[in-house]
Amino acid sequence: MTNTLILVFILTMIIHTAETLSYSIRYAGVQVNKLAVALSLVGIVVLVSRTANLIQAPMTAHFVDFAKIEPTFDLERYLRISLFASSIGTLIAIALFPSFINLSVRVISRLEIAGSIPKLITSVTVTQLKNTKKYLKKPNVKLLSQFRYLGIPKRFLLINIMVTAFYSVGVLSSLYAAHLLPEFATTASQASGLINGIATILLTIFIDPQLGLITDKALHDESQRRQLGKIYALLMTSRFLGTLLAQVFLIPSAHFIGWMVRWFF
Repeated sequence: MTNTLILVFILTMIIHTAETLSYSIRYAGVQVNKLAVALSLVGIVVLVSRTANLIQAPMTAHFVDFAKIEPTFDLERYLRISLFASSIGTLIAIALFPSFINLSVRVISRLEIAGSIPKLITSVTVTQLKNTKKYLKKPNVKLLSQFRYLGIPKRFLLINIMVTAFYSVGVLSSLYAAHLLPEFATTASQASGLINGIATILLTIFIDPQLGLITDKALHDESQRRQLGKIYALLMTSRFLGTLLAQVFLIPSAHFIGWMVRWFF
């Protein structure tokens, strides 16, 4: 199980690093006024995340199966370690944020010349890969020095923390609920939507519209454009705090799913 846990840990880090770095690609698109092109690159990053998730999800579910045949297996501990990987992955993304902005600007400009992702990939040379180090930058802690830019309230960041917490814990809590309720194991394991649905509602109503307005302002105002990177850095930090809060939500969410399964299914 240790080898499986290591693989799950690495894949979970990749998932959260990729998803969090999408902020840097959006910001690069705003910087060069090529947001539509940047969003197409975000789709590539999301594809990496989803591909990793295809492998990670069944491996994580295997922990539940192993716990059925091995009563001494500490399933909660393994799930918490897997969840901790999301925090590490988000921290890695925060550290890479300045560098990835520079790289994204370069990739966007190259994509305009190449015209498609396949042509862009095939046009990359060894020399260009070696020159990548020129775009690396140290993380800037000063980006996190304030909590209001472009009219962003603390409430917005708190909601983003909650959304991240629910999304991070949704699948794991459903798996733990399946462990707690073996007679409803299949139903509980498929009930992550009961938790993720809360996150989706919050994201759709409170986060996406506000973030869209902020980005639109930045596209049309140079002074606000310069501060957009600080906003994204704060959002990434709130994602990190959300992954930590997910540790608190793990067991209560599993019991909530168990209660819902018993009473409604």
